[in-house]
Amino acid sequence: MGAPLTLLFLARGTRDFGDGFVAVLLPLHLLRLGFSAFEVGALAGTALLGSALLTLAIGHLGTRHDLRRLLLCAAGLMTATGLALSLVDAYAPLLVVAFVGTINPSGGSASAFVPIEHAVMTREATDADRTRVFARYSLVGALAGAGGALAASLPDFLVRAGASEPSATKAMFLLYAALGLGGGLLYACVPRRPPPPEQAAGAALGPSRKIVYKLAALFSLDAFAGGFVVQSLLALWLFQRFDLSLSQASLFFFWTGVLSAFSFPVAAWLAARIGLVNTMVFTHIPSSACLIAAAFAPSLPLTLGLLLARAALSQMDVPTRSSYVMAVVTPPERAAAASFTSVPRSLASSLSPALAGALFALSWPAAPLVICGSLKIVYDLLLLRQFRHLKPPEES
Repeated sequence: MGAPLTLLFLARGTRDFGDGFVAVLLPLHLLRLGFSAFEVGALAGTALLGSALLTLAIGHLGTRHDLRRLLLCAAGLMTATGLALSLVDAYAPLLVVAFVGTINPSGGSASAFVPIEHAVMTREATDADRTRVFARYSLVGALAGAGGALAASLPDFLVRAGASEPSATKAMFLLYAALGLGGGLLYACVPRRPPPPEQAAGAALGPSRKIVYKLAALFSLDAFAGGFVVQSLLALWLFQRFDLSLSQASLFFFWTGVLSAFSFPVAAWLAARIGLVNTMVFTHIPSSACLIAAAFAPSLPLTLGLLLARAALSQMDVPTRSSYVMAVVTPPERAAAASFTSVPRSLASSLSPALAGALFALSWPAAPLVICGSLKIVYDLLLLRQFRHLKPPEES
């Protein structure tokens, strides 16, 4: 594995560690500030909408500018976001921070960093190694995110040591800002490689436009479904239904992160045998079934067991999906393709958290889980129908 890939993996781990504890802490912090479940959901949707627009801008810039410079700008924005969260308590300014900043309520890969990193990784990897590289990249991120979720319990220890709850939580937001600085230092060591002249002069998307648009439409359905159960909202549901403590929730999300992380190498191994599209579909459907079952589970242990089973399967499409997009477009289109398949995902997922927040207030708060699982199964079947015959180079 080359030095640029190692730097990207370390930066991804640094960023996802911060995203891991912010995704768990933020809904509880907002509830403690007196905001409703609907307001929590609306803020999560606002964050995803802002991320989508930023990712769209990054996709256009990535075809013409040095990718390292764009990564440095994104790291600076992460630092500014952490500082703002530590200073702001009013809801309207928090909505602004969510929209323009790097808050990631999904605790996953919905980030403006992602399309740039995907383009750099694909540039550095061969076709034969590409899926394994994406699996390692996802593994590092998931393990770091799991560690971050576990670190979300640190405010409890600070409170026992004499700190107030608000100040303990804001200390974690300052840590998030520091992690942005650390990521920036790593990105600064990535080699500067301006785009080739034919890429800089060309359009963002060319011969692969139709493929990218179809994939973006399908990924949007998947993301809209996933927005009903982003990590922050799942934490909110567990807090409200089972009265979980912050420490219990942190431990649970740590183990979901660990299970997701170790599913990524399995996904790469499976994709080499049955193909990228088949791996995406036939691991995703059982995970959605587990989510639907969790909505009806009568006890906390059974609910957590089903959600852990879902975690072991639901993210196996992440490295395979990323690898597939990079494989079926031409090299000059990679940054734009990564962006254009991410942006509709973020836009679609920004709509559903507010709907989920409203559903939490109704008599059946588990409805978002059922909606999410059902829509994801529809997405999987459509993806299989549309793309089972379009093979990446290593499968041809």
